[in-house]
Amino acid sequence: MKWKEITVETSEEGIEIVLARFDMLGITQVSIVQGQNEIEGLLRANEKTWDYAEDAALNTRPAVKAYFSEAGPDEEMERLVRESVSQLDAMRNDIGLDIGSLKVEVKTVDEEDWANNWKAYFKPFNIGERLLVCPSWEKVPETETRKVLRIDPGMAFGTGTHNTTRMCLELIEKTLKKGDTVADLGCGSGILSIAASLLGAERTDAVDIDPVAVRVALENAEINGVDPEKYFAMVGDILADKAFEQRFTNAKYDIVLANIVANVIIAFAPVIPRMLKKGGALIASGIIDDRLDEVAKSLTDGGLEIKEVVAGDDWRAILAIKP
Repeated sequence: MKWKEITVETSEEGIEIVLARFDMLGITQVSIVQGQNEIEGLLRANEKTWDYAEDAALNTRPAVKAYFSEAGPDEEMERLVRESVSQLDAMRNDIGLDIGSLKVEVKTVDEEDWANNWKAYFKPFNIGERLLVCPSWEKVPETETRKVLRIDPGMAFGTGTHNTTRMCLELIEKTLKKGDTVADLGCGSGILSIAASLLGAERTDAVDIDPVAVRVALENAEINGVDPEKYFAMVGDILADKAFEQRFTNAKYDIVLANIVANVIIAFAPVIPRMLKKGGALIASGIIDDRLDEVAKSLTDGGLEIKEVVAGDDWRAILAIKP
């Protein structure tokens, strides 16, 4: 089978932003090419590995590759991608990050060129003390004592290899107690909320504005054997829909997860304290280092106390408590 491969050159900071643009178009067959700095860091840390793409070892420019069938409306999807990337390019000053050249290249590839070869580079890896993130095609030794979180690249972004996700997972492991209730704002692939369920959450509510993300989160929860009576994923916009917001503020959670971007965390800052029980925790990530103070101030202004800040390269994650 022939596939169209659309490559968008970006930067390490821009990878998840470009992924989000593809996600908005409903393109979920994706791979990532890490840049040289990321590759060197991963080589130094032997528990980690390259994300997905086979040519990551040779390519020094970060890029995101999207795939769709040649049998479909190729030209229309290519046009939509180019329009979306052009819109992103026009937003450079507002984003405030180096998002790279955003050069777009398109070519035709055979399915096996991308759908199988990159599997050699996405291997099981440990996170924290209790989690093993593992793709579905890998066998786990019977002696493995960690909780196994099954998640594959290419369904929706969020596989644990990016610093923002990894830091959240480590903070969840450290913070969550058995029986806690959890809300995951902007759930993406569902990796954080599913991890919370595997680590003992009694109930987890995952929400995203993207129906594709919600569908994928539910599929991933099923793959991981999460009890459907305790895991709920729904489409909605807490910031725009007051009734939907009230549903979450009335629930009163032990932990709220928000691995999104600085601007959205700031927008959520007045709402999150009303979602939390007294003593409840916010775990927030997706914060580039030069916006940390701004995000932290919005959270403290909203009534939370910053307990810990975790760093991963240029990214920061925050653990905050409602006193």
